[in-house]
Amino acid sequence: MSKYMALYRKFRPQTFEDVKGQDHIVTTLQNQIKSDRIGHAYLFTGTRGTGKTTIAKILARTINCQNPKENGSPCMECDMCKSITAGNSMNVIEMDAASNNGVDSIRQIVEEVAYPPTEGKYKVYIIDEVHMLSTGAFNALLKTLEEPPSYVVFILATTEVHKIPITILSRCQRYDFHRISIDTIAARLQELMDKEGVQVEEKAIRYIAKAADGSMRDGLSLLDQCIAFYIGQTLTYDNVLKVLGAIDTEVFSRLLRNIIGGQITDCIGIIEEIMTQGRDLNQFVNDFTWYLRNLMLLKSSDDMEDVLEMSSDNIALLKEEAKLVDTDVLMRYIQVLSALSNDIKYANQKRVLIEIAIIKLCKPQMEQDISALNNRIANLEKKVEEGVPVVMAQAPSSVGTQPQSTAPVKKEPLPAAMPEEVEAALKNWSSILGKVPVNIKMYLKEATTRTVNESGELVLIFDQMPGSENMAGDFVNRPEVIEEISKAVEAVIQKTVNIKVEINSSGVSSRNTHIDGVDYFASLGIEVEQDVD
Repeated sequence: MSKYMALYRKFRPQTFEDVKGQDHIVTTLQNQIKSDRIGHAYLFTGTRGTGKTTIAKILARTINCQNPKENGSPCMECDMCKSITAGNSMNVIEMDAASNNGVDSIRQIVEEVAYPPTEGKYKVYIIDEVHMLSTGAFNALLKTLEEPPSYVVFILATTEVHKIPITILSRCQRYDFHRISIDTIAARLQELMDKEGVQVEEKAIRYIAKAADGSMRDGLSLLDQCIAFYIGQTLTYDNVLKVLGAIDTEVFSRLLRNIIGGQITDCIGIIEEIMTQGRDLNQFVNDFTWYLRNLMLLKSSDDMEDVLEMSSDNIALLKEEAKLVDTDVLMRYIQVLSALSNDIKYANQKRVLIEIAIIKLCKPQMEQDISALNNRIANLEKKVEEGVPVVMAQAPSSVGTQPQSTAPVKKEPLPAAMPEEVEAALKNWSSILGKVPVNIKMYLKEATTRTVNESGELVLIFDQMPGSENMAGDFVNRPEVIEEISKAVEAVIQKTVNIKVEINSSGVSSRNTHIDGVDYFASLGIEVEQDVD
């Protein structure tokens, strides 16, 4: 029985033409080879699976090829090409710096450099994960790396270039490997599946390419895993989701709608469903955050189709979802989930943390920050637009009180209050405060003066020190806040009242209105109800 070879090893690029997604590096190296301008030291840096070691081997094979092609690629037929491909060549030495990071390993290389290659033109040293070398090892490499013999080429590869000393960086030609796009990975996977004779749905290929996160090797490994689970069958999108423990976007759509509607029970039911299916909770949080990020981008601009790298059908569905929620609310959701993603990495009770976060999303009144407040205001505005009466927080009613109906109620318009009726309401200010939300009540208490002007408007005056801001006054002066206060006053006196907010920036407190025996507000014909709390 022959030993199976993994896809990423079986289809590892052997020539520059096979490399995908790194055209800027391939073109540069081919031009150097064709013009015989081979450097003595290269530094390949980038994320995992983007082709650093692969291109290093192709470069080593090409510069030692006995019959190189005109385009700067190896012939793959000469003895040198075959020997390097098989890993038998004495001219190409690979070293893993993760396990050979000491001074002795580098000193051995320095001693070997003195001897020319037994065959071919160049002796190539490929040092992988070079950032793992010790300080002493880097120092031992410095002089040789700067002035090696003409027949020696160093190729250093790393995923963490910031850990490499600047003295090493300055001696190398640096090449940054990009993350490979989803389209490029998907096209390569489909090409290889056609060669293998494996039937795979296009949607499944796209999802694997996205899950690869810019790494061609990861994409091939994930595809290999999915094929092995459904050997001999057509690999479908649903099958890929099951193998990778991922969640379909339809689940995210249902979850988002329930969160917007405040349906905590249904949201917890979806979490239970995900747990039952054995999905990975970390991946669930990351994917849901990514889903919300896509919605936010769609709402931010009309030209996001290319950025999202999604099919037109999926974008059309996302646009429908985006209409249900404001951008500010989406940003709050993403902030909560991002914090959750950090918390659950090493948590034992991941499900509990997820459920707490979901409840926070459903009930923004649990939090007091500005993003939660914007979320609550957006929910109130939506209910008002739909004609649903908004019941504000009140003291517990007596036992036996029937729950209020949530059906739209058409109210008769109330008459406008007379000035004396507004004055009566001021005397019963504590009742009005009891009918406004807690966060508004907190800011209303900072109003230093409450009065009635000649037009019969209820005037709330906030003192402001010169050169400073008045957060309370600015908050209360918002239209949606004034509307809440008006509703509270109307509930007490059954009359409509206009609310006016003024900021006193004179530097003289509006509480101290008696100056030289003259009442400042009385001089204006305004009766004042002082706050003596």
